[in-house]
Amino acid sequence: MQHFPYIGSGPYCYANAFAMMFGQHAPSTAVIEFATGSPFGMQLVGGCLPFFDPFGWTPEAGFDAALDAMGWTSSVTSGGNAADAVERLRSELVHSPVWVGPVEMGWLRHQPGKDGPIGADHYVVVIGLANDWVQLHDPQGYPFATLPIGDFLTAWQAETIDYGTPFTMRFGFRQMRVVDEDDEIRASLPAAIRWLSMQEPRHMPEGTIGNGEAAEALASMIDAGCDEDLRAHLIHFAIRVGARRLADAATCLSRIDYTDAAHIASEQAALTGALQYPLVAGNDAEAADLLRRLAPTYQRLLEALRLH
Repeated sequence: MQHFPYIGSGPYCYANAFAMMFGQHAPSTAVIEFATGSPFGMQLVGGCLPFFDPFGWTPEAGFDAALDAMGWTSSVTSGGNAADAVERLRSELVHSPVWVGPVEMGWLRHQPGKDGPIGADHYVVVIGLANDWVQLHDPQGYPFATLPIGDFLTAWQAETIDYGTPFTMRFGFRQMRVVDEDDEIRASLPAAIRWLSMQEPRHMPEGTIGNGEAAEALASMIDAGCDEDLRAHLIHFAIRVGARRLADAATCLSRIDYTDAAHIASEQAALTGALQYPLVAGNDAEAADLLRRLAPTYQRLLEALRLH
């Protein structure tokens, strides 16, 4: 089947946040996401929590390389206490909006149903701070949202996020050079190959596995009985963002004539996206079969990228 690109909403928080900060010079969110390396692999963190992103990868692990590939740079601060963080934020807002994260999405009470930590990382752009209220663009679909400063700080402290440092923010975004989108894609390929080959050493929880082994193990977990927490994680987040990333990767690879790799990434996107219905409907055997079909595609994609 010919690859047909996806356009629409979804959990693309940091890519959308970067696009807001870049303004009129922003590349497409597909290219931004590609540059972070996120589509290139799968991991089962601690042997139990699946993500359709590379072994050892976190969003922060891909940001600096992505910015460099796109010709941008920014300043970063993090840590300290809440009062210090507020002052840093206030001082930078004088100059421009501020990119903030990771934050704990469960404390963003402007989102319906959020009333406490859920262990979900998120990124937002803060555009104002006054009278103990924060105004922000939340790329989850909430422009110009407002939030009490106490809730925002609790979210920003990110105590329930398993990576990053509390009160991290990026500001002072500067375009150092103009880079064509196709050249941004090409510049990101070495990192993509490193991630897909699982050659980026990270401090990972014991039992973490990647790529085909992770897909096979997740299939076995689902066959043995998919608990509701795992099902919710997959159907509300992991599948949606994973399929979107892979669809965008296929589009980007096609643009630079990596035809074989683009075809494999499109196949991965279709297999990942097809997990949604059976897991929602409780047809776990079908989902497990899809994962087993997905497993060998990671090595095939790596070989296609290396041989081009």
